[in-house]
Amino acid sequence: MRIGIVNDKMIEAEAMRRVLALAPRHQLVWTANDGAEAVDMCMRDRPDLILMDLVMPQMDGIEATRRIMAQSPCAILIVTADIETNAARVFAAMGQGALDAVDTPLLGTDDPEVSGRAVLAKIDAIARLVGEKNSGRRLTANRNVAPSSPLVAIGASAGGPAALAEILTNLPRNFPAAIVIVQHVDARFAPGLVNWLGQHSAMPVKLACEGDRAVPGTVLLAGTDDHLVFKSKAQLGYTSTPIDQIYRPSIDVFFNSVGRVCSGPLIGVLLTGMGSDGAQGLKVLRGLGHYTIAQDQATSAVYGMPKAAATIAAATDVLPLNRIASKLAELLGSQPPLEKL
Repeated sequence: MRIGIVNDKMIEAEAMRRVLALAPRHQLVWTANDGAEAVDMCMRDRPDLILMDLVMPQMDGIEATRRIMAQSPCAILIVTADIETNAARVFAAMGQGALDAVDTPLLGTDDPEVSGRAVLAKIDAIARLVGEKNSGRRLTANRNVAPSSPLVAIGASAGGPAALAEILTNLPRNFPAAIVIVQHVDARFAPGLVNWLGQHSAMPVKLACEGDRAVPGTVLLAGTDDHLVFKSKAQLGYTSTPIDQIYRPSIDVFFNSVGRVCSGPLIGVLLTGMGSDGAQGLKVLRGLGHYTIAQDQATSAVYGMPKAAATIAAATDVLPLNRIASKLAELLGSQPPLEKL
């Protein structure tokens, strides 16, 4: 991949250069000292991937991500020190279209191959995603017994945290369905994302644990690097298979498991994200007679996954983000939150 580095600290930029030097399959094409310079560099020479720091002078990584995704979109991986402390900023950057986040490798503490392993693993995963081609695989699903309560199954990737926050903000506490979410995010950041989404939701937001049940008025979020699935008609769990998925957890695997056990009432929703994960699974749900929604291009931070769904007619409706919550409320007969005075 052709890669750009954005970091105002010389030692951190040098650490990333050394890591990239270990992988001849990747090429460093430019380095920027802050977000503003990165925006200009990206317009002149757009790389396949940008390794973006968060905290920088003049323009931080969040604003730089927003501008790059609007003007010259490409894959962005947040690479920054002390990610746990900056979790809110990580989610904000992902809301603008960044794909994932990883700690900055350090110089002089370990063998470069060891310290750079996590960064290279993330880069290679994104390289597969960027080069992903539709393999023509078809997911299959068999109807079984319906869950005892309505379900909203949501998949999201780049740009997803902000999109999820907007939807949850506009749903009432007494929402009559369970909501289960698969968001492409490293398992390390899932607890922080739960806390962050909880600040935007009238309903409780929790990490999905093995054996959890989907209960109306609650939001469950996939919380490990294994795939979240329905193992029975309402009971969730995790599985390591299939092992060949680019993303773990996979939205397609999740939607397909929903299709196996649920005959309704069910709504599938596919939000902003790069690639096509979730499109075939959404088509499975629509083929089984369920209502499905894809986010539209104008409001998607990255119009990849919902575009793939729209292209194969997997979505009953293609909606702007600000209409999805009201559509869910309409379909399930609930009232939206009262206007704040």
